[in-house]
Amino acid sequence: MTPDLSRQDAVRATASDGIPAALADLGALVRIPSIAWPAFEQSAVVRSADVVAELLRGTGVFERVDVARAAIADSDELGQPAVLASRAARNGRPTVLLYAHHDVQPPGDEALWDSPPFEPTVRDGRLYGRGAADDKAGVMVHVGAIRALAEALGDDLDLGIAVFIEGEEEYGSRSFAQFLIDHADVLRSDVIVVADSGNWDERTPGLTVSLRGNARFTLTVRTLAHASHSGMMGGAVPDAMLATVKLLSTLWDDDGAVAVDGLAVRDAETPEYDEAMLRAESGLLDGVSPIGRDSILSRLWNKPSVTITGWDATPVESASNTLAPETRVVISARVAPGQSATEAFTAIEAHLRSHAPFGAQLEFSDVDCGDAFLIDTAGWAVEDARAAFADGYGVDAVDVGVGGSIPFIADLVREFPGAQILVTGVEDPHARAHSPNESLHLETFRNALVSEALLLERLNRRTV
Repeated sequence: MTPDLSRQDAVRATASDGIPAALADLGALVRIPSIAWPAFEQSAVVRSADVVAELLRGTGVFERVDVARAAIADSDELGQPAVLASRAARNGRPTVLLYAHHDVQPPGDEALWDSPPFEPTVRDGRLYGRGAADDKAGVMVHVGAIRALAEALGDDLDLGIAVFIEGEEEYGSRSFAQFLIDHADVLRSDVIVVADSGNWDERTPGLTVSLRGNARFTLTVRTLAHASHSGMMGGAVPDAMLATVKLLSTLWDDDGAVAVDGLAVRDAETPEYDEAMLRAESGLLDGVSPIGRDSILSRLWNKPSVTITGWDATPVESASNTLAPETRVVISARVAPGQSATEAFTAIEAHLRSHAPFGAQLEFSDVDCGDAFLIDTAGWAVEDARAAFADGYGVDAVDVGVGGSIPFIADLVREFPGAQILVTGVEDPHARAHSPNESLHLETFRNALVSEALLLERLNRRTV
């Protein structure tokens, strides 16, 4: 593909010039507490979708921009509002689908934030606020790149563009699959860019080539028909907490590695990454050792993990001398690329049932499985993405795996099997997505926006 340096330079310049406006719009989005979970004010999610729709209309390139909802699987309920925009390709050019999400995680304990979670605050070269990185920055990378492309190319913009900004990714993408079905004709594309991942570091772009899957469920453990006095019955009667502690401890070996038969491991090389980097990026305390074996990135990218993310227990302030009859835990397992999440859940369920101490009764509920993802790096879209990243960041991209999961990618693959999928992002290892003091590295945002604009310019020169 012959480069048109004058157009590339024009796109780069307009993208760079548009950074202040993109950051201002990002700040306005961060101020909206668009949490899709039903315990929070739902009008904020609607308002966030409306604002995103107006931003896309303001680019002037789309034939349609709508706010739409789709049905949740096995339910009469509708999902949260998503934004859908599209323009048809011209003159044999491809169509690209740009994905991000405008909903955010709950803030958690606001006392742990150094500044209010929904008041965007800049300090030390970073923008702090819930959703500043995950994933309202992804939304604004798309908007800013489209603005730059439209301004630089004008009537020469022939690329087909569809945009899907989801409104419930943090709440499980419950209506995602149906949304794809409902709008398949609009969303069908040659290339899909999912801007919801991260980079190698603040200066080096990452192209995500693998994602672990996820198997999440609630486990209820019961040992008694009712609570009993811990002095009168303790020592002869197993309470649910005792049974649960002993049961959960069987999920890991003495090194902290997962000890569940039937969970797969992917055999793949990983870049150099030492314990010092892990400590700096994770907040691992002095004197606390990492867990697992083999290279650190193999543990994060290519091996399974099991985490207890929730536990119903009596609060310390309310503790009494009582044997608990039952307790519940939420278990989140990350699944190595190459293994189905359902198969992994089956293995974990079998392990827990076979290791239940004292004959404790187990109940499994709220099972949610999402498959892992491996990208095909042989396509021309990956070639264009690598070139655009090198131009936008000034350094070559690193192929990265991600320990987290984006289960809906399996839905994209199923509905659009011919599309080439690129998983990109604006987060860096210090973004603290989902945690207090989430932040966006401003220079990374600038480079990500410029790179995506350059990628779209490259796609605009292709014929399919």
